[in-house]
Amino acid sequence: MNPSNSALLTDLYQLTMVQAYLHQSMEEEAVFEFFVRRLPPNRNFLVAAGLEQVVEFLSHLHISSDELVWLKSTDRFKPELLQYLEQLRFTGNVDAMPEGTIFFPNEPILRIIAPLPLAQLIETRVMNLLNFQTMIASKAARSVLVSGRKPIIDFGLRRAHGAEAGLLAARASYLAGFAGTATVLAGMQYGIPIYGTMAHSFVQAHKDESVAFEHFAQAQPDNVVLLIDTYDTEAGAHHVVALAPQLTAKGISVKGVRLDSGDLAEHARNVRRILDEGNLRHAQILASGNLDEYRLQSLVTSGAPIDSFAVGTAMTTSADAPSLDCAYKLQEYAKRPRRKRSEGKATWPGRKQVYRQYASDGKLAHDIVTTLDDQQTDEALLQPVMKEGRSIAHHPKLTELRQRAAEQLARLPHAMRTLECVPPYEVRIAEALQRLAQAVDRDV
Repeated sequence: MNPSNSALLTDLYQLTMVQAYLHQSMEEEAVFEFFVRRLPPNRNFLVAAGLEQVVEFLSHLHISSDELVWLKSTDRFKPELLQYLEQLRFTGNVDAMPEGTIFFPNEPILRIIAPLPLAQLIETRVMNLLNFQTMIASKAARSVLVSGRKPIIDFGLRRAHGAEAGLLAARASYLAGFAGTATVLAGMQYGIPIYGTMAHSFVQAHKDESVAFEHFAQAQPDNVVLLIDTYDTEAGAHHVVALAPQLTAKGISVKGVRLDSGDLAEHARNVRRILDEGNLRHAQILASGNLDEYRLQSLVTSGAPIDSFAVGTAMTTSADAPSLDCAYKLQEYAKRPRRKRSEGKATWPGRKQVYRQYASDGKLAHDIVTTLDDQQTDEALLQPVMKEGRSIAHHPKLTELRQRAAEQLARLPHAMRTLECVPPYEVRIAEALQRLAQAVDRDV
C-alpha cells in the first residue's frame, strides 16, 4: 500500500465528525471550497499547484482491510462508521483552477461536491497537497522572475521535510519554471530533467584536487562539471585549466564549474577570467550555496558572470513563508448556502466562480468572485475536473503545466513581477455574492 494514498492521512476529528453525520443521517450533498485567506508576507501572487496529486488521491480513495482492522481495534468507532469506510470510494465532483494558474486571496481554486461525510473526510489530505505545492511553486516562481532567464535547478531534497516533500517540491518548482532537479526519483516519476555535479567529499577523498577532477571526468565524460571551491576557488579554476588539454586529448570537454561558497559574484568574475584566459570560454559557471530569490536578484543585477543557479533549502522549505493561510470550508449543504462568520475568518457562501479580466496590453487587470449562476463575460478560471468520482478533464503533461505557468507569469503587471510588495491585486466581490451573503446572514 502506498501510504501517500491512504484515507487515514486525515485528522481524527474528520472521522469523529463523519461518525456523527452517519448517526444523524446527514448525508446530503455538500460543497466545500479551498482558498487562501491572505497572501504570505512579501508575496504579490500565488501559483496553483498540486491538483494532479489531489485527483490521484481521490481516484484511489479507499480503506484497506488492515486499516479497518486497526480502526476497529481502537474501540473509538461504531460499526456504522466501519461499514461506511469499508465501502469508501470517492463519488463526487471536482472543479478547479488548472495548475500553473496565478490566483489571489479569497478565490477558490478547488471545489468538492459530494455527500457530506465523504467531502468532510478528505479535507486534510486535500489541503495538505494543495498547500504544499502551491507554496513551493509560488516561491520558485519568484526566483524564475528575477533570474534573467538563466536556468535554475532544484537542489533541495536533502533539506526537505521528508521524502514526499522533496519529490513534490521538485515537481512544483519545475512547474513554476525551474530547469530541472537533482532528485533522481523526480526525474523518473515526473519526467523532470535531472542535473548533478560532484560533492566536496569526492575531492577530499583524493590526495590531489587535480586528480579528483581527472577521475570525475573519466567517470562522467559527457557531464564534466567540476566543483572548484573545496580548498581555494581560484586555485581550483587554475587546476581545471591545466587539466583541460589532457582531457581534450581524450575527447573529453569541460562543460562547466560550480561555485558553492564565499562571495559568489567576486569568485565568478575571477573564475570567468581564469577560464577565458585558459581557452575555456565555453565552460559555464553554476552557482549554488544558500541561494534564494533575493540573492539571485543581487547576483543578476550585479552582472556576475554566472550562467545558471542551483537553489535548495530556501525554496524546498519556502523558508520565508513556510505555510499558507489556507482553508477548506463548507459553502453549501442540502442545497442551502452556508457561511462562516468568525472574526477574521468569515467566508463567502455558496458555489462560486472566479472570472479574470485583462487589460488592453494583455496583462491581468482584475478578478471577480461571484456566484456560480452569475455568469460573466470574462475568463472563467474554475473548470470541471472530476464527475461522479471519475476524471473527466484532459490530463496535461507537466511540461504543459509549466508552459501555462510561464504564460501566466508573463501576464502579471510589471510591478507584481518584482520582489517588492505592491498594492494588492484587485479582487472584486460581485454584488450577487454580497447579496447571497446578506441573505444567509438574515437566515442565521
